[in-house]
Amino acid sequence: MIRRAIAITLAGALVCLTAAAQDGSVWATRKSGWLLLNSQQRADVFEFAEQYKAYLRVAKSALTSTREVIRLARAAGFADFNDPSQVKPGARLIINGRDRAVILIIVGSEPITAGSRLVGTHHDSPHIGLKARPFILAPGGIVLMKTVYYGGIKKYQWANEPLALIGRIDTTDGRVIDVSIGLNANDPVFVIPDNAPHSDTELRSRTYANVLAGEELNPVAGSIPGQNSSVIAEVMKQLTAMYKIQEEDLVSAELQLVPAAPPADVGVDRGIVGAYGQDDRLSSYCAARAVIDLKGTPGYTAAAYLSNFEEVGSVNNTGAASEFLNTTFARLIAAQRGASYSDLDLRTALRNSQVVSADTNDGINPVFPQTSEASNAARLGYGVTIKTYRGGFNANSEFIARIRRVLDSNAIPWQTQTPKVDVGGGGTIGGFLSKQDMEVIDLGVPLLSMHATFEMSSKVDVWNFYRFMSAFYQSR
Repeated sequence: MIRRAIAITLAGALVCLTAAAQDGSVWATRKSGWLLLNSQQRADVFEFAEQYKAYLRVAKSALTSTREVIRLARAAGFADFNDPSQVKPGARLIINGRDRAVILIIVGSEPITAGSRLVGTHHDSPHIGLKARPFILAPGGIVLMKTVYYGGIKKYQWANEPLALIGRIDTTDGRVIDVSIGLNANDPVFVIPDNAPHSDTELRSRTYANVLAGEELNPVAGSIPGQNSSVIAEVMKQLTAMYKIQEEDLVSAELQLVPAAPPADVGVDRGIVGAYGQDDRLSSYCAARAVIDLKGTPGYTAAAYLSNFEEVGSVNNTGAASEFLNTTFARLIAAQRGASYSDLDLRTALRNSQVVSADTNDGINPVFPQTSEASNAARLGYGVTIKTYRGGFNANSEFIARIRRVLDSNAIPWQTQTPKVDVGGGGTIGGFLSKQDMEVIDLGVPLLSMHATFEMSSKVDVWNFYRFMSAFYQSR
């Protein structure tokens, strides 16, 4: 009966997809982005994907993403913004948001009050964080780490997964200690143990979303006792030797567990990038690279804004709900306006800004197509996604038309996405930016296995998103 029900569901979804493709509408004629490439563009797609994977290999958190983006920007001639005299047309500036957010700026030939072209993203991703007192001695003499998960995850996906511990520890004597265990080939990893099928009868009644509870996301941290000390003491002895810390220093630490596996190509044709954290370091990399690669001086100031904490509401002083972006704009405008600067200048600059809130979106799942509404769902490989939500969350129609013009005039394939009604959906940082009277649209590219430990994106979509951002930064 269960198999028959699944077959009926899948058959129904296939009928919907087939009907959508044969309905005679313009959408039925849209081709995969792969079919629109010439031989040189195809080579460019694969080359860009290698550079993207290199970024993902080291950018495992907002901290490490900020560090890598700043490294790339400095190598391309960007400089840290610390003096008003730097703000002149063509200046390429870095504004570091407490090492966890970053804004890259190219000052335009027009005054900043005349407007800007900003791409806003977030580079935090769902992960598992450590509690302040993380180590417990569990049954069997195993030491486990106590954790708190961050962002929307399916908890069972994190079991039996090799995890790396990354982050920073700040000590009372002023040291900042970078932590990375599990990303190098010879490093140990941390694993949340699942129960064996030989003894899990009493657990089998758990539902899909509750295979593991939040308090059960506890990876193995150690197992060897000392001659005269506990396993916990031995674990701390190892950490003390590695990082010269004491147990209380873990209170002033930002440590997170992330999948240890490196990025990889998916499929025989290598058309898909598989990696942890593509929501939303995909958009972040494209935004940063597009502004870094921009040639000359744009008409309007171009800005890539990589924010933090989006997965938990854009909170804290590095999230998009903070004043970091407004303060940056105020500093830049004050450098141009001098003593005549006023709050009205900032408000005018924000009002005249055109913003792309870039964030990945769910793509039609080939195994579970019934979870999408086929006629309004995004497909891997079919280009940039214009997100339409209705209910007041869309960009206004004139701005959507303006963005369509940028896409079409640069031969960039695009599609739309509206989540299935009453099923859920997601958010972006766009709401915080539009609240500042900025003109904002939500765009993305589709992923498979979104928020999982290994997400998948089409290489041609990533490249086309980068191309769009490059064109948007230069649009008039």
